[in-house]
Amino acid sequence: MAHDTFKIGDLTAVIGDNAGEGEHKAGYNGVWGLRHKQSKRGLFAPPYVGLNHEHIFNGDAEDEPGIFFEPRVAPMAFKKLADDEAELHQPPTPTFHLESWTRFRLVPPHYIDMSYRCVARQHVFARGYIGLFWASYINAPEDKSMYFFAGGEGQAAGWTQLCTQQHNDESTVRHRADKLELTFREGAKPALFRSLSPLRFDVPLFYGLFDDLIWIVMFDRAEGIRLSHSPSGGGNNAELQTTNPAWDFQFIIPNYEVLKEYGFKLRAVFRPRCSREEVMKEYRKWQAD
Repeated sequence: MAHDTFKIGDLTAVIGDNAGEGEHKAGYNGVWGLRHKQSKRGLFAPPYVGLNHEHIFNGDAEDEPGIFFEPRVAPMAFKKLADDEAELHQPPTPTFHLESWTRFRLVPPHYIDMSYRCVARQHVFARGYIGLFWASYINAPEDKSMYFFAGGEGQAAGWTQLCTQQHNDESTVRHRADKLELTFREGAKPALFRSLSPLRFDVPLFYGLFDDLIWIVMFDRAEGIRLSHSPSGGGNNAELQTTNPAWDFQFIIPNYEVLKEYGFKLRAVFRPRCSREEVMKEYRKWQAD
């Protein structure tokens, strides 16, 4: 079975691998669908998904579609672990030879905890870093922006709004302490992870607004985390005559070692809209736990 439905607290989530089934389009993994009990529609734009492992990149080999989207097309297996938990396992991929395990666990009343682990099985990241990218395609929100708490050199600390003008336009926001300059092959095609914003984030989280709800994504670390935005990454919603933005993130592993395990954790929150003070309270509570 490629997927299953999980109903915990206020949330109903469909979690699955990158197989196609019914309205779900092949080549997309993670949370196939997510609905809050108070919502009239799903958060993610059909037939796409959220928390989708989209790219593995090394600065050299990712320009062809099958390589650019290798996590979406390489074999992946779904396993239901419990009524509230599932795991996606991807054996070493054909190009990058990266093996990974992604676990999703629903926590009442409105949380999804995700943990990601990976192991490089061969020396194919010649520039010394492993680049990983996740995408969430949002279902035509009126406000396409990502919000985060910013800070850094020459930048006042405070809440900042990011809504890029077009795809691949100053798309990626780094942490204030992120000094890593990734290198890429000369002439490489544009990509969100290659297009840097002058903005910097201070707290490793972001949120976006969806109808009367809020989608918050919080990370267990700032090191290696980068935030990315596209105003149209999920295509168009013909009925609402607007685009589906992508609220994305990256995990960068510098100075990697073969056969060593790396990873991170996040908590996603899908709940009724709340104040920014409440957003920070959610973050501090999770960090304390």
